Amino acid sequence: MEYVPLGNTGLKVSRICLGCMSYGSSKWRDWVLEESESIPFFRQAIEAGINFFDTADMYSAGASEEVTGRALKKLGAKREQVVVATKVYNPMGETKNERGTSKKHIRHAIDASLKRLDLDYVDLYQIHRYDSTTPMEETLEALTDVINQGKALYIGASSMYAWQFAKFLHLANQQGYARFVSMQNHYNLVYREEEREMNPLCRAEGVGLIPWSPLARGFLAGNRRPEDKGETIRAKSDEFAHGLYYKEDDFQVVEKVTELAKKRSVPNAQIALAWVLHQPGVTAPIIGATKTRHIEDAVKAAELKLTSDEIATLEAPYKPHPILGHSY
Repeated sequence: MEYVPLGNTGLKVSRICLGCMSYGSSKWRDWVLEESESIPFFRQAIEAGINFFDTADMYSAGASEEVTGRALKKLGAKREQVVVATKVYNPMGETKNERGTSKKHIRHAIDASLKRLDLDYVDLYQIHRYDSTTPMEETLEALTDVINQGKALYIGASSMYAWQFAKFLHLANQQGYARFVSMQNHYNLVYREEEREMNPLCRAEGVGLIPWSPLARGFLAGNRRPEDKGETIRAKSDEFAHGLYYKEDDFQVVEKVTELAKKRSVPNAQIALAWVLHQPGVTAPIIGATKTRHIEDAVKAAELKLTSDEIATLEAPYKPHPILGHSY
């Protein structure tokens, strides 16, 4: 496994990040694994050299953080050896102050996340989305407090418009607030709108890209169908994915992935992930794993080299999309 700096920091992370949304409680989503089913995937990831784990307070209504924290401890992962990231923004209660990125919510949310994770600090604390109801200065001040209190080492952000992220970075520089070191954005072979503004902005500013859904929530695996969405429980029930993908043009991209995968004698997932890993500025795509082969494919994808002609062939069918993924 290769380890690289997270953006313009000294923190070294594996080229693959294990996303922990799939672990927690099936009561939240029917495709989510319970704790006992989740442990083997953490073990497999650690044994493969993955040191980067990403979760969020909203995943399984907090259970994902609990499972992640317990799994890492159960498997004997030393705190100095693992990089743990979590996120804040989505509702964690019924009232108006139990959501967003206000100073009040961030103060409560970081403490609640640390309690669920059973950690003294997280390595990376991210805003899950941009909160238009809270001034950017307030959000940055609250996140700076989190760092100053020793509850997080770095801060990051997730999907938003590039102008919004640029304003956050400008305010941090201007006012002396902590600066975002990473952008967790929606980026894969069937959704490449981030190449227009966000990715170039992050490269110019030294911000690491850690894309979510690098396999388009499994769509690029090649087992999805327009008529019934696919065979797996997640393929059939993931309404969020149904709203993002499944256009005719998207299936044409998958065809190119499938053709190259057959030529290379590897699964679609390895080709699609390798493409993401070849993109400039990408630090570590965040992959989900509910089958042993998912982590195996991710690790092999990190070693798979694509030619410039192969990359051009994969990219050729792409058609522009409307902005997708900024709301959860």
